[in-house]
Amino acid sequence: MIAAIAVRLKTYAGFVKIEHTIFSLPLIYAGTLLGAHGRPSARVLLLILVAAVGARAAAMGLNRLIDLELDRRNPRTKQRELPRGAMQVWEGRFVVMAGSVVYLAGAAALAPICLALAPIPLALFVGYPYLKRFTSLSHLGLGLAWSTGPLAGWLAASGSLANFADVVWLWLFSLLWVAGFDVIYATMDEAFDREAGLHSLPARLGKRRALNVALILHAAAFLALVILWRDQLRSPVALPWLVGIGLLFLWQHAVAEKNPGFAFFQLNGIIGFVVFGFVWAGI
Repeated sequence: MIAAIAVRLKTYAGFVKIEHTIFSLPLIYAGTLLGAHGRPSARVLLLILVAAVGARAAAMGLNRLIDLELDRRNPRTKQRELPRGAMQVWEGRFVVMAGSVVYLAGAAALAPICLALAPIPLALFVGYPYLKRFTSLSHLGLGLAWSTGPLAGWLAASGSLANFADVVWLWLFSLLWVAGFDVIYATMDEAFDREAGLHSLPARLGKRRALNVALILHAAAFLALVILWRDQLRSPVALPWLVGIGLLFLWQHAVAEKNPGFAFFQLNGIIGFVVFGFVWAGI
């Protein structure tokens, strides 16, 4: 019985790619540092973790359910849990509902304003998967949905929208960073997207030109961090971290065309932690 439960939980964790929280959690906590001026409480940090894991489960579960028919047709994704039959659709819906409840409970425990604004990310999670059916701006849609994470971390720590300017550059970095790495990720599906009539940038422009757009997005993202350092962090201790982020971006784009999987998964996981280190060192 216990072994069977463990197998199902492992399947559910694979379904929502729980390990990909590594992309979002460092930026969420970077926002928390800004909101708390470097001194968040243990309670806030724990509740943010609860809400982030729940939101991750809801977001990825929604994506998998909405894209199920596409995943069944795509050779790269047909071995995911739902297409291969390792999970039933009702189980996917259960995971989404459970994740949403955990997310909303975490938001409610943090502050009334967090609960009041919590439906906004959920609405973006629902809307994003549909965008690539209609527009090549879908990559920015994912960036917008994902960038609510640092905003949420900041709001959880600050408890007010009064000083939104304190987090705006980190938010803009997050939006542009995610949009750029989603373009890199989409290069792995260029042929399928074109055949299926999906509007990813690689399908519309071709891999090389799409990667040039991703490079521009990441250059703008890096500029947002430079402005964040100039306006708020200022500490010379943060400068080596900022240089490290720039070098990681250069590395990512040097290998993106030939090895998009490494550029997307490994390097972006590192970038998230280095950005957290940059904010922590600056504060």
